Amino acid sequence: METQLQILLSEEGAQAEHIAKLTGYLREELLQLQLDVDDVTAVAGPTVPPGARAGEIALIGALLVNLGGAATGLSQVLNVVRDWRRRCHGRRPSLRLTLEDDVLEISEATDQQVTEAFDRFLRRHSTVGT
Repeated sequence: METQLQILLSEEGAQAEHIAKLTGYLREELLQLQLDVDDVTAVAGPTVPPGARAGEIALIGALLVNLGGAATGLSQVLNVVRDWRRRCHGRRPSLRLTLEDDVLEISEATDQQVTEAFDRFLRRHSTVGT
C-alpha cells in the first residue's frame, strides 16, 4: 500500500520566490531517495486571502511525497528534511508534516528538538516487527 506524506513549509514575511526556491531544493533532495520514495510532487498550497497584505501571512510551499511500500522510506525522508532545514542559512522555515491523520508542526525549534519530534513521529508510524 502506498503512503503519502504531505510537507508544507512556510516562512513568515518571505517572498514567494524564496519559498518556491526552498520547496524546489527540498524536492530535489527528496527525489534522490529513489529506492525509498516513489515520487515527490509540488502541489498548490493554500491561497492568499483577498485583501491580505504582504508580510501578514506566511507563504506556503507544499510537497506530496509518495513513500510506496518501503519500510525505510519515512525515516529517510525525515532525515533529508531535518538536514535540509539545518542548512537553511540561519533561517528556520516552519514545517507541517501530515501522514494519515497525524500532523507534526515544527516552527521555532532547535535542531535537537526537531530530531526528537521527528523520532517520535517516526515511532508512531513504524510497523511492529520492523
